Amino acid sequence: MLRKMGEAVARVARKVNETVESGSDTLELAECALLTTPVGIFKICSSMSGDLHLITLANNELKSLTSKFMTTFCQLRELRLEGNFLHRLPSEVSTLQHLKAIDLSRNQFHDFPEQLTTLPALETINLEENEIVDVPVEKLAAMPALRSINLRFNPLNAEVRVIAPPLIKFDMLMSPEGARAPPP
Repeated sequence: MLRKMGEAVARVARKVNETVESGSDTLELAECALLTTPVGIFKICSSMSGDLHLITLANNELKSLTSKFMTTFCQLRELRLEGNFLHRLPSEVSTLQHLKAIDLSRNQFHDFPEQLTTLPALETINLEENEIVDVPVEKLAAMPALRSINLRFNPLNAEVRVIAPPLIKFDMLMSPEGARAPPP
């Protein structure tokens, strides 16, 4: 067990160092068995946080993100968090004023993360395979850049299904009522 944890820590350190040394605008930490965002990432990447445009933390075991994560990487254009155990976002997600795409699919959201509706550059939201029932349709309709929202395989209430289509000017992907997500 300790050996496995040590290997995971070494893999994360190696990926962070590769990003810093190459000057890449992408930090790829998918499938690293992360339970939290390592504090070392903030220290190592703080000098280049404005240059990071994509962070992938997909398929880990994250239950939450810290406010420090949001404020440190406020220049992000894309954030990939699919396949974790997230159920909410910190209010500081509103600092991501340049964010164009966020993937929160296959998490544990019961409530739509309404802070996303305050992001002026946001074009794509993926919330597929969560437990969302209600959606702030009016707030989404007022988002200037929104082009697509994926809500497939969420137990959306009938009201959302009826109200949304005439109000929105973007693609809203929904599964047929009662549809179940495919097995993993």
